[in-house]
Amino acid sequence: MKAVTVHAPGDLRVEEVDAPEPAPGEVLVRIVYGGICGSDLHYAADGRNGAYVVTEPLVLGHEVVGVVERAGPDTPAAPPAGTRVAVHPATPCAPAGAAAPTGLHLRPGGTYLGSASTHPHTQGGFTGLLAVGVERLRELPAALPLRRAVLAEPLAVALHAVGRLEGRVAGARVLVSGAGPIGVLAVAALKRAGAAHVTAADLQELPLRVATAVGADEVVDLSRGGSLPEAGFDVVVEAAGVVPSLLAAIRAVRPGGSILQLGILPAGPQPVPVGELLSKEVALFGTQRFDTELDAAVELLAADDSLDAVVTDVFGIEDAAAAFARARDSANSSKTVLRITPDPDDA
Repeated sequence: MKAVTVHAPGDLRVEEVDAPEPAPGEVLVRIVYGGICGSDLHYAADGRNGAYVVTEPLVLGHEVVGVVERAGPDTPAAPPAGTRVAVHPATPCAPAGAAAPTGLHLRPGGTYLGSASTHPHTQGGFTGLLAVGVERLRELPAALPLRRAVLAEPLAVALHAVGRLEGRVAGARVLVSGAGPIGVLAVAALKRAGAAHVTAADLQELPLRVATAVGADEVVDLSRGGSLPEAGFDVVVEAAGVVPSLLAAIRAVRPGGSILQLGILPAGPQPVPVGELLSKEVALFGTQRFDTELDAAVELLAADDSLDAVVTDVFGIEDAAAAFARARDSANSSKTVLRITPDPDDA
């Protein structure tokens, strides 16, 4: 079967790898779609993602959906062959339907699909067949297209992040700084949480069009002279992952407001005016991956077809290099997706 593998900085390959055999408690899933994440882009370009360095061939991909092929031995709870599923990328992971937070996503020693954080590396899901524990599967509603369902993992990240604000969103005036894929999914999550007005700001026109499509009430094109009001927002979501965006968030949030740091900032010390946070009594929230929110993400995707707008590009696995190039081009793409195997929805 084919897989998208990184061997070293700038060395991304589509190559043949051995098909896995599901162990007891595992299910073999035929992967149909995989969304390209920023971490995949870092691994492909730099051979590392933050502190995690590629030291052996690594199959990328953790935003994946597909169809159950067959169960391994002694897996009585496995869904039948043909069931359409999203795959939770973490081990351990919260059980399906969990309502109360588990904190499993913060425990040290876990693994994540397509990550060099472990040795040997945890191989990812940009591959034809993937063997995963049955507890990591989330059955998809029949009416939810797989192409939209591939957003389940990043939408769960956005839902978890907004949930960190603990009741501060309902009725709030919110700014989302950065309208890339995670930013526009945060817009959708904020509207679902009852935000009264959401403004999305970006330097590119296409991301702002996508933000409008998924529910933003207003957009600001910062490349064309658009500006944000000083200290006017109840909540600011920093979704660009760059220090200037965080500085703008600190200026834009009102006294007593909240900042949610959703974008991944560069490692190491950052020049942030902490004194201004203190003098304005601003609450700063951090967020990491997600916990129990994958079920809610699937539910929201099934209910809201406007989220189709987030997926702007689909490439076959054989064109992975072109797909990664498009995913890096934020002016012309939002979420870029690999079609790993044929989509049954197209049959």
